[in-house]
Amino acid sequence: MAAIHGQHERLAAIHSAIEQDLLPGDRVIYLGNYIGRDGDPAATLDELLAFRIDTLARPGWDTDDLVYLRGQQEETWSKLLQLQFAPNPREVLAWMLRQGAGRTIEAYGGVVTQGESAAREGAVALNRWTSRLRDGIRARPGHEKFFTVLQRAAFVEAGALFVHAGLDPTRPLAAQGDAFWWDASGFERIQSPYENFGRVVRGFDPHKAGPKHDGYAITLDAGCGFDGPLRAAQLSPEGALLQLVEA
Repeated sequence: MAAIHGQHERLAAIHSAIEQDLLPGDRVIYLGNYIGRDGDPAATLDELLAFRIDTLARPGWDTDDLVYLRGQQEETWSKLLQLQFAPNPREVLAWMLRQGAGRTIEAYGGVVTQGESAAREGAVALNRWTSRLRDGIRARPGHEKFFTVLQRAAFVEAGALFVHAGLDPTRPLAAQGDAFWWDASGFERIQSPYENFGRVVRGFDPHKAGPKHDGYAITLDAGCGFDGPLRAAQLSPEGALLQLVEA
């Protein structure tokens, strides 16, 4: 599933559309950017967790059958919660707000202007502010745990590789580092099979060029959170595109 950006009603519509077709042995992979930008990030996580509970209650399903990748928004959020350790917190917070972190701050009971004031005051004030954000996360059942189990990438052996936004095709999988989140231009350079994967699939395009299916690379992002729909795809284990669902 492509980037959601807090659009919980679209996510619920996708879940309703696919739930009856899911079978034991299938795998549901979410490609990051659940929070941030727009909508209601906390309600989006509630929907993700509710769907997980309902799916795992079915016979034949295992906890590893639902996979959640870390996106740019989740990576930014984890750093925001440690803002008191940043050498230049005012500049870092300003950048994070430009990336859309304000909506998530508000969703967990934070106040952006108080964070900006704390960033001017120093580490002690920032620690109090981020502690209140952590309390807001803990007040939503399952949310704190969710942020700790996000994966960097997912794959089907000799089939498809799933990433958030980027990939450096010149580096091996184990050496990608933060390219999964930030190297969108590298993803766009994929012109041949990457390692032993027939397809590389990403869920977010920061350049907002729209969905693409270019032989060895698939971009699912249709602009959800930027006035576009949320898109999910059914793929074969080899990475062949079987069906698209939009909401």
